[in-house]
Amino acid sequence: MKTVIAGALGECVHVAGISKFLRLAEQAGWNTVFLGPAVTPNKMLESVRQVQAESNGDQVLVGVSYRLTPETGERLLGQFAEEASDLYESGVQFVFGGTPPVVERAEKIGFFERSFDGTEPVEEVLAYLKGQTQEMSADDFPHTTVERIRWKAPYPILRHHFGQPTMKDTIAGIQKIAESKVLDVISLGIDQDAQANFFHPERQDPRQTGAGGVPVRSADDYRALYAASRRGNYPLLRTYSGTDDFIELAEMYVDTINIAWCAIPLFWFNAMDGRGPWDLEGSIREHQKVMAFYGERDIPVELNEPHHWGMRDAPDVIFVVSAFLSAYNARAFGVQDYIAQLMFNSPAELSDKMDLAKMLAVLEMIDPLANKDFRIYKQTRTGLLSYPVEINAARAHLSASIYLQMALRPDIVHIVGHSEADHAATGEDVIDAARMARRAIENAMGQPDLTADPDVMARVAELVEQAQVTLEAIKSIASASVLDPWTDPATLAKSVSLGIMDAPQLKNNTFARGEIVTRTDERGACIVVDDTDKTISERERLEEHLS
Repeated sequence: MKTVIAGALGECVHVAGISKFLRLAEQAGWNTVFLGPAVTPNKMLESVRQVQAESNGDQVLVGVSYRLTPETGERLLGQFAEEASDLYESGVQFVFGGTPPVVERAEKIGFFERSFDGTEPVEEVLAYLKGQTQEMSADDFPHTTVERIRWKAPYPILRHHFGQPTMKDTIAGIQKIAESKVLDVISLGIDQDAQANFFHPERQDPRQTGAGGVPVRSADDYRALYAASRRGNYPLLRTYSGTDDFIELAEMYVDTINIAWCAIPLFWFNAMDGRGPWDLEGSIREHQKVMAFYGERDIPVELNEPHHWGMRDAPDVIFVVSAFLSAYNARAFGVQDYIAQLMFNSPAELSDKMDLAKMLAVLEMIDPLANKDFRIYKQTRTGLLSYPVEINAARAHLSASIYLQMALRPDIVHIVGHSEADHAATGEDVIDAARMARRAIENAMGQPDLTADPDVMARVAELVEQAQVTLEAIKSIASASVLDPWTDPATLAKSVSLGIMDAPQLKNNTFARGEIVTRTDERGACIVVDDTDKTISERERLEEHLS
């Protein structure tokens, strides 16, 4: 078994960095020995020799830390290197950790195999501990989503949305983000005209160029964005599935940006929400075809569905039902790697307890769908509409939300930038947000089990029970010839027109009822109420609609 032994040298008593390094070493499969603060060179070398003697020829790595005056550190490290020369020559490896000025001095000595100054992404340290000792190149970074998730575990991969109103600014931003090595996935924010009218220049409106994102107008534009990302930590790219010409867009995304995964809704991005030309039933059929397209190519699929209900003040039970229908349809149409999106703070008034319970209810509903041919990956994110405008409050909100999300042990964290309520994130904003998120994630790796809270567990059971009622109601409205109501576009569209699937902000909508009334109760849960503000169960609500 390989062993790493580490401590703070000389008069240095700062060991937080060492503790973090040893935790990462354990995750990478090392035995660890912590020597503590203020370890004299003689004591450290004596301990190393003892570990080496007991190692039976297995790999021994020594972590030396010093975080005080650079000049003093340089002398001390020089002395240490001389006294450790026999160990060095026998194959023991030495690494150093300290502040940037001390690292600069340490590297001049030429003794340490690798130095860390605290600015390195955690995956870079893990890569070293897993045997990647040289400067990482393109081949060292996984280029598919599932490979990247496995490579970075137990830490989640990080995604952020990015797109400026011009190609030039977007390319420059992607280059800067990639070089910072803080993100694993850049989600290209494409302007609305490209999403709806990419293959129809005659429908494009020059006055709308850049509205909502970068104005891509050709396959070569996508290739240019991808080329900009080929540096730093080589982040993956993904983008919207669009609102028309779905398969043509999908083919281009695979060809131009090696799309990391598809994101497609079930009920949305059509005439119902004003984002596309398709009617509700027709768009559901098209979205199912897109799922099948990506499933045939072993490309993961995310249904960015439930949060669209949550952002329209739908009750928690509708959120849970839509999440189940999303996963159910993905599996039915051949998706093998499914990304379950779990957007917190939607609506923004939810309490942390009830928000967490809602997500756990989603997972309890979809977990039984998983098998060897349908693998589920959890992606969490902060609510798009939940950010305060004041920037310091927004930074705090980002960090606190991600800390809570980590209770689910997500595979992917979709960072929603702290600037969201004020302006679209610049490259610098994205980098800042990612660094805040990384710190929140690192802090959360040792958090208590928030999912064990009795109030949380009680709400999970309540939501699962209510969701089953709603799902049975959807089954009950299907025509006798329908084999599977939960995947039948006509039945799903009918569930909206009848008000089974409903949200307050769908009022006066051509396709939906918008009759449901919700509020946040004293627990911080989003519930259904009647016209007297009395809480009603899902069964009571549906009996009224279906009677």
